[in-house]
Amino acid sequence: MKVGFAGSGNMAAAMARGWAAGEGGPEAMLFSDAGSGRAASLAEELGGEARANLAELGRDSDLVVLAVKPSALRQATEALGGAAPAVVSVVGATPLARLSEALPDTPLVRAMPNLAVEVRRGLICHAPPQNAPDELSHEVLALLGLLGRTVEIEEGLLDAATAVMGCSPAYFALVVEVLADAGAREGLDDELSRELVLEALAGTAQLLEIHHPASLRRAVASPGGSTEAGLEELDRGGATKAFERAVLASMERMRP
Repeated sequence: MKVGFAGSGNMAAAMARGWAAGEGGPEAMLFSDAGSGRAASLAEELGGEARANLAELGRDSDLVVLAVKPSALRQATEALGGAAPAVVSVVGATPLARLSEALPDTPLVRAMPNLAVEVRRGLICHAPPQNAPDELSHEVLALLGLLGRTVEIEEGLLDAATAVMGCSPAYFALVVEVLADAGAREGLDDELSRELVLEALAGTAQLLEIHHPASLRRAVASPGGSTEAGLEELDRGGATKAFERAVLASMERMRP
């Protein structure tokens, strides 16, 4: 399957790098942008091809990944001109009803990946495919499955899913940055401090697959110990409420 990327920003680049990193990916990847030069750079990096415009991209692709900003949706779909045989949209806060209006009779899959697709450890939440034959749907979802775990959910829940799995890598990265910087201020080498935090995070992720978060937290935080002192300080600083507000803020931004 030849996959074309309508848009060559961060998510498109992550998906393309993930497919290029292992077996079973697209037989070819084509890239287009709005003049940023990213399409040519990605094509050179990954052995793909750049296309001058979206109409050409659509004609040369078996599947188009629509990866533009919501504000650019109309311009992009008009430029495609119905040339795309099938479309996977990763456009945020853009329901299938709006996509169908812009791309009538085009088989559509609305998916929301997170950035970990770059290392094939992503989460890809998707709504049930629309106007797509079963064989095509299976092929598209299998291709997405190479990038991580695919989860089909009701379309009305995609924004909530995005708020907790699509946005959260940035929150985790912030936590790692803050903890590593704190360790460095206490005398640890910068790189060592970051490595220690990353290893702790990776191990904790595995533990959380078999332990409930609350029970793991209790196991680490012995009464009267240093972890308990840290958790109390986080509570005084409003950390838990801040994360709740972050999810709500993301949801609010995604609402039309």
